[in-house]
Amino acid sequence: MQVTFLGTSSGVPTRARNVSSVALRLEQRSELWLFDCGEGTQHQFLRSELRLSQLRRVFLTHMHGDHVFGLPGLLASLGLAGNSSGVELYGPDPLKNYLDAVLESSSSRISYPLEIHKVREAAEKQKTLFEDNEILVTCIPLTHRVPAYAYRVQEKDKPGRFNVNRAKELAIPPGPIYAALKRGEEVILEDGRIIKGNALCGPTRPGVSLVYCTDTLFSTKAIELAEGADLLIHEATYAHCDAELAYKRKHSTSTMAAQTAAEAGVKQLILTHLSPRYAPGNAITPNELLKEAQAIFPNTLLAKDFLQIDVKARCNSS
Repeated sequence: MQVTFLGTSSGVPTRARNVSSVALRLEQRSELWLFDCGEGTQHQFLRSELRLSQLRRVFLTHMHGDHVFGLPGLLASLGLAGNSSGVELYGPDPLKNYLDAVLESSSSRISYPLEIHKVREAAEKQKTLFEDNEILVTCIPLTHRVPAYAYRVQEKDKPGRFNVNRAKELAIPPGPIYAALKRGEEVILEDGRIIKGNALCGPTRPGVSLVYCTDTLFSTKAIELAEGADLLIHEATYAHCDAELAYKRKHSTSTMAAQTAAEAGVKQLILTHLSPRYAPGNAITPNELLKEAQAIFPNTLLAKDFLQIDVKARCNSS
């Protein structure tokens, strides 16, 4: 998995930071998933190496404008390009009414399949939101001024690496049999021998896990969702000295994000959704927020627009 930050500011854009959006590229399946879509997100696509035509799923955390105002324009542009095979949207209950109203009033036509999923029930009842042979997506409700949700993308464990040399030593003919053995299946050869795929594969390789958590106050549910994740992307709207504002507006401070990462035992934390009040040149800068978080959780990075991160799974011994 590869993460690209397309917007890392809260509320309003700044010269250096657009409003919220994070792209997840699933390279092996040539798909792109998007988390939030603030105003100007499609312009951020144009400034990146990402291909909008690969967009398959969009996950919205909540309906505040800095997280959704870019969605209608992006979907309309995707339709005009004529190269989408379909997009699935996941978000709060009002998402469908919002999109229907904007697209209808602007006479915009979506020329590809568009499906909208409400996430509230899955979040509240801890049900699976999405699952296929490779990936599982779950979500939980957060603590914000409007209904908001965090998402976890969990890649399923993969079979261990196939030992081709050992297969050749056993005179196993290449082709479909190799594919079955790589999947860990048991096959019967023409000479009657029974070969177990697990015997020719190394240790199971753990899948990669990513959690996207914004906007919220410190949340025990977020800790549960992020448990053991390889990467936690968490909002840090405020510095610790502005905790009173964070409680009032139901956002997190840098220290709240770090505490979540520490208690969840994640591998890495990246701070995003920074208030414009901490722009460079002001009394408190984003680097101060980073230092506050690192004092609690050392393996913390500060997001910036167009930062790319390859998410790596933990080794089996960890």
